[in-house]
Amino acid sequence: MVNQKNQPGSTDQSLIRNFCIIAHIDHGKSTVADRILQLSGTIPEREMRDRFLDRMDIEQERGITIKSQAVRVPWTVDGTEYTLGMIDTPGHVDFTYEVSRALAACEGAVLLVDATQGIEAQTLSNLYMAMDHDLTIIPVLNKIDLPSAEPEKHAEEIANLLGIEPSEVLRVSGKTGEGIKELLDTIVSEIDPPHGDAKAPARALIFDSVYDSYRGIVTYIRMVDGEIRSREKIRQMGLGTAHDPIELGVISPDMVPTKSLGAGEVGYIITGVKDVSQSKVGDTITTERNGASEPLEGYRDPQPMVYAGLFPIDNAQYPDLRDALDKLKLNDAALVYQPETSVALGFGFRCGFLGLLHMEIVSERLSREFGLDLISTAPNVHYEVTTEDNKTITVKNPSEYPDGKIKKVVEPIVTADIITPKEFVGPVMDLCQEHRGQMKNMEYLSTERVELHYVMPLAEIVFDFFDQLKSRTKGYASLDYHEAGEQAADLVKVDILIQGEKVDAFSSIVHKDKAYAYGVMMTKKLRKLIPRQQFEIPLQAAIGSRIIARETISAMRKDVLAKCYGGDITRKRKLLEKQKEGKKRMKMLGRVEVPQEAFVAALSTSDSTDKDTADKIRAAAKKDV
Repeated sequence: MVNQKNQPGSTDQSLIRNFCIIAHIDHGKSTVADRILQLSGTIPEREMRDRFLDRMDIEQERGITIKSQAVRVPWTVDGTEYTLGMIDTPGHVDFTYEVSRALAACEGAVLLVDATQGIEAQTLSNLYMAMDHDLTIIPVLNKIDLPSAEPEKHAEEIANLLGIEPSEVLRVSGKTGEGIKELLDTIVSEIDPPHGDAKAPARALIFDSVYDSYRGIVTYIRMVDGEIRSREKIRQMGLGTAHDPIELGVISPDMVPTKSLGAGEVGYIITGVKDVSQSKVGDTITTERNGASEPLEGYRDPQPMVYAGLFPIDNAQYPDLRDALDKLKLNDAALVYQPETSVALGFGFRCGFLGLLHMEIVSERLSREFGLDLISTAPNVHYEVTTEDNKTITVKNPSEYPDGKIKKVVEPIVTADIITPKEFVGPVMDLCQEHRGQMKNMEYLSTERVELHYVMPLAEIVFDFFDQLKSRTKGYASLDYHEAGEQAADLVKVDILIQGEKVDAFSSIVHKDKAYAYGVMMTKKLRKLIPRQQFEIPLQAAIGSRIIARETISAMRKDVLAKCYGGDITRKRKLLEKQKEGKKRMKMLGRVEVPQEAFVAALSTSDSTDKDTADKIRAAAKKDV
């Protein structure tokens, strides 16, 4: 329960400290957050569990943070009670947009670095973002209790990066709680209080929201100016809609209703509205009466890096998928989607994601939280295609690729920053060259660690680059990338033909040098997955009208003589001739039915399920026969 003395409205703005914890993935942010909640008494000992702020099952199972979580923490220094607004952020590059929104709601950031691994790629990316927001940076080394920790060595790395003394880098252990008290004291002394005008008209920034099936939209806000009181009518300045809030409060760590929220505080508002279009992250909330005239500067809309189609296996679930995406977008502002139709897969949505992990998490959340069975097409990026008549088309799906002669194809590129131990520099450079990377420069962060800077096509990074990077460096390398414009490239569209008919779901846009490998891989995959028919089925990969790869599914011979128990040979020959004529007609008129399971397996990024799926399809086909 929140202390009455610490209630919003009675809290002096000078006693508030808002900060977030930023780090590379798996450097211990959530564990340090657990110790802060425990030491401050925010959570009773009997209710404490590991990774307390990771609320979703998928976060607990995978051991990663997907959603930023804000919580109010009381902390007393020299007899004065302060209110700390803490935000635990994700570490993976695919959830950078979550981190950027958290940084905009704070005045300081705790930069956490693993004492056994040192500075990683995402550490630098998050640090530069925090500097862009002009936040106070508190450098901290975590996991100092581990035998392999090298705090002195990595403290010097951080000190060189920030231009400070190594002794100024705090040492903590999220596991044992060592150094956490000193960290909280430093947060109070180093981070500035909010600078909002408490007497000005109320203005609050929406930094997150979530859909509750019982209470409607729950909006998370950071108060910048003024005060909002309970039951006071509010207005969203961007959407121009007005609502009567049914509840106002803070998160500590559960929702605690309060009478008001004052300048500098972080809290939530529930209006009871269930229309998902009535809330937008980055909008400004003010009071309907004597409200502000100028909205706050919102967030820059995220640009999707990867596109993929999401289609319900049962077409009757299409309206459910649309509603689920609307509700999920409230909680995941980086998700972009629009309706799409596929000849093979029916109605669905073309969705934009920030990366492959983001795509995987969204698909899994749709499946778990909304009970949907989905097919996800192969991920791809967007291209600018110029035809011979100088018409430019933006292609987000291979089926949109224009036919005929192409004058130019432009693809997005990224700047990739790779940090690796020096002994793996050779394998990393080979990998980058294989993926059409161009080296910019290389610098030593220390005597053992090297940072490589490459310019690479985004399409080469989003599929399996990260997995190969980890494999070639025994898991020691880290990767961060960001947009760097576009470049012209020699790209082609590879179509997959089954019985001479194009199947749009299997088409892909690839570099000319890799087109043959893709065609061979996909035709071989489909030959295992599509059940045999009573006629021969050709599987072809083509660039335009030119066939580059072919596999054949041989015909299945039905035993028409099984019912003949005797008689002379002429009767059997007559049945065989009849079968022969029928096969000619079937080959001429036959259409191939591709099982749903084959689409799922062929479009999946993993080959591990192919054999099992092929066995199941063959068994089902035999049963039908």
